[in-house]
Amino acid sequence: MKDCAPEQDPHAGQLAWRCRRGMKELDLLLRRYLDQQWPVAPLAERAAFERILELPDPLLAAYLMQREEPSDPDLCALLAILRRPAEGLAPAATPASAPGARRA
Repeated sequence: MKDCAPEQDPHAGQLAWRCRRGMKELDLLLRRYLDQQWPVAPLAERAAFERILELPDPLLAAYLMQREEPSDPDLCALLAILRRPAEGLAPAATPASAPGARRA
């Protein structure tokens, strides 16, 4: 993923560092948000993102996998954004198109 240019948002560099987590999945979701949504996010959403970065990895993962739900509605809204599938990702391989699949 591309880094946010410091001249666009000097705070983005600090946030990028805070997006580095102990779980690769969290790294990817948080950086995708930072790169794609942060530049256009409203202030309340940005504040919620910074609060999410304060959460321990196990709790954040539980929220993202919907095993737990935060009581804060702003966090709930942001988690829904983080859970959205990435734009432009290729669909999962179908059995016929999977590598090694035999063609009739």
